[in-house]
Amino acid sequence: MDAVLRWLEDWAAGVNWFAFLTIPLFTGIVGWLINASGLWMLFKPVTFVGVRVPGLREVAGLLPRKAQEIPGWMDGGLGWQGIVPARAAKMGSIAVDKVIAKLGTPAEFYAQLEPDRIAEHIVTVFRPDLPALVDEVMLREHPRLWRDLPRGLRQAVVDRVQAQLPGVVKTITDEIGVHIDQLLDPKIMVIDHFRANPDLVVRVFKDVGQRELNLMVSFGFVFGFLLGIPVAFVDQTWHVWWLLPLLGVVVGWVTNLLGMWLIFDPPEEKRILGIKVQGLFLRRQSECAEVYARIIAEDVITLERIGDFLMDGPRGDRTRQMIATAMRPAIDRAAGPLRPAVNVAVGRRRYDSIKTSFAAEAVGRTIVPFKDVEFSRQQADRIRILLAQRTKELPPRDFVEMMRSAIKEDEWMLYAHGAVMGAAGGFLHLGVFSWGWVPWFS
Repeated sequence: MDAVLRWLEDWAAGVNWFAFLTIPLFTGIVGWLINASGLWMLFKPVTFVGVRVPGLREVAGLLPRKAQEIPGWMDGGLGWQGIVPARAAKMGSIAVDKVIAKLGTPAEFYAQLEPDRIAEHIVTVFRPDLPALVDEVMLREHPRLWRDLPRGLRQAVVDRVQAQLPGVVKTITDEIGVHIDQLLDPKIMVIDHFRANPDLVVRVFKDVGQRELNLMVSFGFVFGFLLGIPVAFVDQTWHVWWLLPLLGVVVGWVTNLLGMWLIFDPPEEKRILGIKVQGLFLRRQSECAEVYARIIAEDVITLERIGDFLMDGPRGDRTRQMIATAMRPAIDRAAGPLRPAVNVAVGRRRYDSIKTSFAAEAVGRTIVPFKDVEFSRQQADRIRILLAQRTKELPPRDFVEMMRSAIKEDEWMLYAHGAVMGAAGGFLHLGVFSWGWVPWFS
């Protein structure tokens, strides 16, 4: 016991107490800076900022796979893009696999959008334009016949076409429902939207987990301070100059590691010595699910965007052809008893041309109500409720993966960044308290 006390007295006599006490303070501040700047690295800038370096793309292809993941390198750019926006497409893919795909098939999802209500809205919006459309097609295809028809007969044709409209539109919406699996690919739609709008992915992360992200930054100081206590003992025991920067690397790496662990691990609730232990993010799964569902329903999977995808997506030609095929019989039904006389007057080929032209003109106008922003907003509530319900039902591990997988492979950059800053903090402490950078501290 006396030997231990003598050793402690000798150790205390050789300690620079001012330096000793400031080490945990330094590591605490560095820990806070590491997590704050790491948060910046996650989300900013939204688009790549840097310079193109000739030959970098070729060199990057020879580097280890981890190095190739640094944003911009594989495109020959030296700079930075936030990890989350840089992985926007991957986030979209995971969102589909983990949540949206669980809503069921595209057909089941389409059924949730109330096709009958969509059909009613299409009829309401399309009906006022129908007389002008009939007039436009007939004047282009057979102007003489159309002008020679008495006004009453022309109005009768228009009235008959309008009378057929609800049935035709119902057929169209039903046909879309039957073939929706071939016409709509939610995964492509979501991935393309996230890729084109990386700021939306940032919004998903921040709106859903801002509270946990703020806690991670605050705990950076706590973790750094606590880790700095053993560092201070080691530094003041051996008095080897390189120990402080080396241990700073460990502190910086572990601080970031603990910050990520605090938020995401463990996924399932555990009890350790009677204390509830679970990732902070998981404790608010129900609340986070509501926020997540609102963003997806209002900005990603909207009726407006479904309409865009159906008409202008990779299978848009098939959608247009399907709608046109459904519209052609309306002309025959509208002609009614006049059809034989019209066939004689204009010829079978010209009559078929009129049907085709009318169907083609009607295609775009039929789908326009899908793009009605106000109607889409009304439908968003149904999508939001459905998404929120499915997201809340996710197993905790799947819920974590949905948010974390997009950045998990890139977390090493955050840890490496923490290690570099930890080493820099160690050198700064040496400079201030040992190397005379600030004379009154050395």
